Amino acid sequence: MPVAGRQVISLRPKTIALLRCLVEHPGQLLTKAALFDAVWPDTAVSDVVLTVCIRELRQALGDDVKTPQFIETVHRRGYRFVGRVTALPDPGAERQTGLLLQIAPKSVPLGTRHSTRSTVALVGREAELGHLHRVLAKALGGLRQVLFVTGEAGLGKTTLIETFVKEATSRGSLWIGRGQCIEYYGSGEAYMPVLEALGRLCRGPGGQKLIELLGRYAPTWLVQMPALVSATHLKALQRKTLGATRERMLREMAEAIEALTAEQALMLVLEDLHWSDYATLDLVAALAQRQEPARLLVLGTYRPEEATMSQHPLRTVKQELQLHGHCEELPLTFLTETALQEYLAVRFPGTPLPAGLARIVHRRTDGNPLFMVNMVEDWLARGLLVESDGQWALRVELGALQAGVPESLQQMIEKRLDRLRPEEQRIIEVGSIAGVEFSASAVAAGLEMEVAQIEEGCEELARRSQLLQPIGEQSWPDRTVAGAYRFVHALYHEVVYSRVTGARRTQLHRRIGARLEEGYGAQVHDMAAALAVHFEDVMTGGR
Repeated sequence: MPVAGRQVISLRPKTIALLRCLVEHPGQLLTKAALFDAVWPDTAVSDVVLTVCIRELRQALGDDVKTPQFIETVHRRGYRFVGRVTALPDPGAERQTGLLLQIAPKSVPLGTRHSTRSTVALVGREAELGHLHRVLAKALGGLRQVLFVTGEAGLGKTTLIETFVKEATSRGSLWIGRGQCIEYYGSGEAYMPVLEALGRLCRGPGGQKLIELLGRYAPTWLVQMPALVSATHLKALQRKTLGATRERMLREMAEAIEALTAEQALMLVLEDLHWSDYATLDLVAALAQRQEPARLLVLGTYRPEEATMSQHPLRTVKQELQLHGHCEELPLTFLTETALQEYLAVRFPGTPLPAGLARIVHRRTDGNPLFMVNMVEDWLARGLLVESDGQWALRVELGALQAGVPESLQQMIEKRLDRLRPEEQRIIEVGSIAGVEFSASAVAAGLEMEVAQIEEGCEELARRSQLLQPIGEQSWPDRTVAGAYRFVHALYHEVVYSRVTGARRTQLHRRIGARLEEGYGAQVHDMAAALAVHFEDVMTGGR
């Protein structure tokens, strides 16, 4: 299938049929029922089958479920194709595939899609990449390893893993199985990401050996993958595993992995474990705690704030394993301004970009790779950065780049905000009126609440959502002392501020400005700049 540059990608027939159905209805919501009728007529299939096909399409297109450029998930309803599609005149290829299209992301003009994910992996993560290779070396030596790569959305966990897997593949005799936990589906099917990883390995080169090994050591697992065996074999497996317990499944898989890794090392990659089912966590814990030698590396990724907000047991399991030396954590941090300069040099080779560009990108994104890439691609899509004769140039002054949030990031941040409780949304919205950094006392004035209530709410927001972070206390001349907080990202502040309507915004600016005047009294000149912002909004009516 030709994709953005006519690169041929191999897909299963049903996956191609699903893509065809989506692109023939661009921008339209297609319900799951409609997709089942179109792609699997007269056949009963589960939601998981559809989910797997959607995941295959996203992998082929380089799409991201969190910031979709091609396929958007509409929670509990279905999917929508949001990319741009143009038919290409190539009758020969059309006869072969039945589908000949040029596809581009929704925010980038056709023919200008840029591969950015791999580029980001090459900058600013050298230390983390080196650590992963050292952990793999221990696993190859027979010392089983369990490692969690953690960080907020957009820090590049998947990109780091993809780069590492690509480099590890060159080692040769190493099985690499990958499974993905999915939001809203993860808790619905026990061992879902592990079964996905095993299924891929069984269908890949040398997979028959793994199927035979599972039949010998882990029949309760093989019976969960009926497509891998004959009907006769499946019936025999069903008789053999009748009444099997969860404990039996854990024991069988642990023994199967030890038998497998006696012949060949295994890397098991499980992504987005904050959405995992509890049985998968039990298996990870069991594999980590067994004492038998195994050439095994279990790599898991997760977002700590997601696990906290959903009260998922993952963090507790990880902490318990870490306490006893059974696992380790590799937390990803924001990229430095130096790393951003390197990224821009790789992204725009041979072009001396303005010296302050990296500083602006860093200030606006705080070094979050996802934010950084989306910001730069948004400038390209809007024609603020253009190419001419192999050279890139800015068409606007640097200052013009310091405003505006790309649509893809706006949607991602809005989604996080919508998950907050109503009272938390009110606190964070008033906090945005007070500034990127603010005192709980200012928010209390805006909401006409007690300072202690606001501090409690801000602390909870900082702990659960990672939208805010505490920065100590603020003391005012009138002896007011209250907790101080700042938005983790400037972009979060911009999006939250934009949610406050004009009339309410004016009212809040007035209340907060009046409280600052009262709190600073004779020293009000120290807050002249902040007061100017508040009262300017009042004078203009929030416009």
